[in-house]
Amino acid sequence: MTTAPDQPHAPGLDDCWNSIGVAGDLSCPKLEQHVHCRNCDVYQGAARHSMQRPVGPGYREDWAALLRQPQAERARHDSSGLVFRLGREWLLLPTRMVTAVAPLAASHSLPHRSGGALTGIVNVGGTLTPSIALASLLGIDPNDAPLQGGRHVFARLLVIVWEEQRFALPVADLHGILRYGAAQVGAPAATLNKGLQRFITGVLSHDAMRIGVLDAPLIGHQLTRLLR
Repeated sequence: MTTAPDQPHAPGLDDCWNSIGVAGDLSCPKLEQHVHCRNCDVYQGAARHSMQRPVGPGYREDWAALLRQPQAERARHDSSGLVFRLGREWLLLPTRMVTAVAPLAASHSLPHRSGGALTGIVNVGGTLTPSIALASLLGIDPNDAPLQGGRHVFARLLVIVWEEQRFALPVADLHGILRYGAAQVGAPAATLNKGLQRFITGVLSHDAMRIGVLDAPLIGHQLTRLLR
């Protein structure tokens, strides 16, 4: 990995701030007037001297090599999302949508609104938030969970925001934030659940997981419709 070139060393600068100044024993008589070394003309003069000193051999060449790197290489990981599981499906929503992860809590049903993906309201950090069974919306069987070996699994509430409206989504497991490049997203498999297929824009491979990248605007639109 290429790193930025080091600044060249400039010997001979008056570094009294390290001996009798704020980083030293505080015995400098100018501190009573200036309070901090950065307000002193000696410190400012040293800064000017540092900026005006000649650069060392190879300094320009090192920076030129760094800036010649292809833009595509720098932008390899240009996206990020939170990876979670519903049933046996690993899914991803953009990090910008996620505001909190909370312990799973029971939702309270709403009159005349039972039986659908909107399961009720839940208290998340003192705020009543609509609870949505995202698995139901996506046509995923929440009980079709794979066997988990060697790790504890905890169901959680994923709190997201779309158009200033909060939603609480119960999820079976949480992998965490994943940084990836948009170019890494592949086409969904033809054998994918048809109910889920319309809600994803592609699939990411990470470790042993195949992660469905959810269509954020479509998900947000569908969640908003449930509240009407």
